[in-house]
Amino acid sequence: MEEFEGLDLQAVEDRLDTETDGQPVGDRVVLDVLDGTTPPTEWVQLVASGAVLVLHVEGDLNELAAGFARDVRDGGGELMHFRGFLVVTPADVGIDADRLR
Repeated sequence: MEEFEGLDLQAVEDRLDTETDGQPVGDRVVLDVLDGTTPPTEWVQLVASGAVLVLHVEGDLNELAAGFARDVRDGGGELMHFRGFLVVTPADVGIDADRLR
């Protein structure tokens, strides 16, 4: 788990959704690895459904995100690279980086 050292997992867990009858309720956070093995359309669909993505980047970020970054932004979402992770949010969830200054 060393690669997740800079990630505040408590903050991520606070955003996890609950399930009723196996169906997600509310927003959810998806933790995964961005390494080129997941089709870009899958990332776009997850964000369009309201999910926040926290992706550990394994490779060239620009190359790996090229297939979905524009679609996410065009849909009103945000992307931010932070300590080896790409955080991707849907239109109704902003990324507050003010505390990083």
